[in-house]
This record gives sequence, structure tokens and C-alpha cells, in this order.
Amino acid sequence: MTYWWRSVVGACGLLLAGCGSGAVGNASPSEAPSGSFLAQFAHMTQIASTVPSNGDLNPYGVAVVPASSGRLVAGDILVSNFNNRGNVQGTGTTIVEISPAGQSQLFAHVSELPADEPCPGGIGLTVALAILPGDFVLVGSLPTEGGGNLPARDPAGCLLVLSDNGSPVETLTDKNLDAPWDLALTSTRNSATVFVSDALGAEVNVPLGGGAGESVGDDSGDANVVRLDLALSGTAPPVLVKTTVIGSGFPWSANRVALDLAPTGLALSHDGTLYVDDADTNSVYAIPDAVTRSSAFPAARAVISSGGDLNQPLGMALAPTGDLVIMNGNDGDAVELAASGRQVGSRTIIKNGAGDLIGLTIVPSTHAILFGDDADNALDLLSS
Repeated sequence: MTYWWRSVVGACGLLLAGCGSGAVGNASPSEAPSGSFLAQFAHMTQIASTVPSNGDLNPYGVAVVPASSGRLVAGDILVSNFNNRGNVQGTGTTIVEISPAGQSQLFAHVSELPADEPCPGGIGLTVALAILPGDFVLVGSLPTEGGGNLPARDPAGCLLVLSDNGSPVETLTDKNLDAPWDLALTSTRNSATVFVSDALGAEVNVPLGGGAGESVGDDSGDANVVRLDLALSGTAPPVLVKTTVIGSGFPWSANRVALDLAPTGLALSHDGTLYVDDADTNSVYAIPDAVTRSSAFPAARAVISSGGDLNQPLGMALAPTGDLVIMNGNDGDAVELAASGRQVGSRTIIKNGAGDLIGLTIVPSTHAILFGDDADNALDLLSS
């Protein structure tokens, strides 16, 4: 299969001015060291708007559809929205699907759940988004309370399971799963292992008053990373077999702009190490033996990188080189990190882009980076 984003890049050529209104910029390759993964990218293209007809904003989760089934089309991109049309955080209810032609259509509008499958607080779709074998879509929900305040519930959210037609069929809740923020997964035909950054990890009651960017609440040291073991069986919804806290003691704080600075991005390496970034501490952690471990690895022992180019790190993905690519929420830069924790370099994705970046995915066939742009409410492509 020739993926559609390859043809988009070819049509644009070397000068993005020739791409029409879809071209949104040209990232400078000089910002990342020669030979690094990020250094290969020269073009940034806007693929499509992520705003559906109900006006939901803030594209958070990004996932490539691996196979066609129902309304899912192989090669399309799913994008979850976190805000409603009034820009209130934690109230987005939609997932859009971006077609090969750059057209956006509604995949799911989760306005209500089955009566026997409730989610604490309702619906507020997060960056946690993936497609399971069997073509079920997994998406996190962390609904806020009046005016976009962090919830006082415990648990505060859930994971939603949607059919390939976008209908909710199941919710996954557990005492270890409080506030699903982002996820990573590995799977076989009959099982899936899902890692979730649990952004709160303890009962919360934090009103978000104060000025923009002000951190108004702090319950640092008690957010967790949780592993969910799922059993898969044909066309039946997944069955939650077990949850295990595999990482503990991650700092977090409430924030007026970002809602919650907490462990967010997750990436699983081929050797079973799970990497976690934390926007509250500008740090990246490594949890060894994440697939098999039965106890929580303390965050204080897991830090491999901190400070430097990391500036409110959010979404994270594993590059084909084995390095990590991390989106900064506070400056619009992407950071490349070696598995050892050495910061390879960074580059500007969106100039003066504080608040613009969160979720990303790296396309296996082309190594291009697809990401949501919160400023333009669009899906963008970074390519060579």
C-alpha cells in the first residue's frame, strides 16, 4: 500500500509555498543535529481540520487505522477532541477520521453511554487513543466538572471501548485506573497489554482559579502508570483480566491552561522498557520489564533525563531508530531523546507554539510524524 501522506508530500515538492492553503510552514532542519531522526524532516503540511460539526476543539489523541472494518479505513487517522465548542477542557465528545484525500468526517460522537456501561462523570476524551485487534477503538475519558475544573471523583474517568462503527460498547473502570491521560499498547491476536498514564492517581478536589498558567493545586508524588491486561476474542469486546500499577510516585499539579501537568506520554521499547514523560517535572522516566513486572517501580529511581530541551513534555512516540520523539507543550518544539536518556536535540515544530502540541504518532512505512495542532485545530504532517 502507498500511504496517502507520501503522495501529499510528493505533490508539495521542496517549496511549501507551492502547496496552497494546506501548507503551514517549513521546519528548519538545522535545529536538530545531522544524522538524528528529527533532522530528516523538511516539510510541514496541514492535512485537514479536526473540528467536527458540533464544534469540538483541541485535537489530542492521534492514531493510524491499521485495517479496514466498519467505518474504519486502513491508512486513515483518528483524532480525539478534548474541548467542546466553548473551549471548555474535558468536555470533548468526538473522534474525527481523516481520509486519504484530507477530508474529515465524524467517526464517533460519544454523547451518551449504555446504561450498563457508565463512566464516572460522563465524557471528556483525552489523548489516550488506539485501535485494538478486532477493530475496537480504545479512548480515554477524563471529564471535568463545572467550568472545566478537575473532578473530585475517585475514580475520575475511564477507558471507553468503541466499535468499528464508532458506537460505545464497553467502559473499562478499575480502582487502579483513576484518570486515563495517554496510553501505549502491545498486542497479539488474542490479548492486548495497555499501559496508561494515570494523571491524578488520588482523590482530587482542585478548583482551577487564578490566572492563566497558574499552578493552583499540587498533590505531587502520587500519580501512577498502570498496566491493563486484556483478553481478546474475535468480534466480542475486550475483557479486562487484570490491572497492575507498574510505576508510582509521579508528580502532578493542576494548571489553568493545561488542566493537569502529570505523567502523559508513553512509549514501549522492543526490550520491554516503558518510557514515561512528566509535564510537571520536565522529566522522562524508564520503567524496566514493564510487560511482566508485578510491582510498582518508583518514579524517583526511574528518571533518565530532566530539564534541558524538555519543556512541559506531553505526547511521546518511539522512532524507528530507537530514539524517543517528545512534543513540548510549552514552546512548540519536538525533542529527540536516546534510550539512555541523552538529549539528542530539538527542533521547532510551531514557532512560539506554547499550548499547540500534545499528541503524535510516527507512521511506520514512511517515518513521517502526524500530530494535532491545537492552535489551528488541525492534523499536521511533518515529512522528509
